[in-house]
Amino acid sequence: MKLNKLTPMLTVANMETTIRFYHDVLGFECLNRAEGWATLLNYGVEIMIALPNAHVPFQKSLFTGSFYVNLDDVDALWQLVRDKTDVVYPIENFYYGMREFAIRDNNGYILQFGSSIVDPSEIPSPEREELKSQD
Repeated sequence: MKLNKLTPMLTVANMETTIRFYHDVLGFECLNRAEGWATLLNYGVEIMIALPNAHVPFQKSLFTGSFYVNLDDVDALWQLVRDKTDVVYPIENFYYGMREFAIRDNNGYILQFGSSIVDPSEIPSPEREELKSQD
């Protein structure tokens, strides 16, 4: 079996509320909608939302749970969503070369957004962080 792309599937209690959250807060557009499920798209990421136990005729490789989205400008999205959502961790630079943040959607799923840090001087190193904590 060849997996080209895994599509996140989020089980939700209320389709309308979830579609509205993803559209209004994160800018996702609804691609398809049927009884008990819908697909949404933005940032090059297609997600599926489904009611519990809904029969889903979906021809993609699915996984349940949260997902990570790489963006060109994570700071712009952070400015839009930081006051509208439950923040898991605020935007920050990580030593593995990513600038990212995480939020919870209206169902409690964790959504992470990030972009690569292009200036190596902005990438914190674990050693530098350890020295700062000793000061």
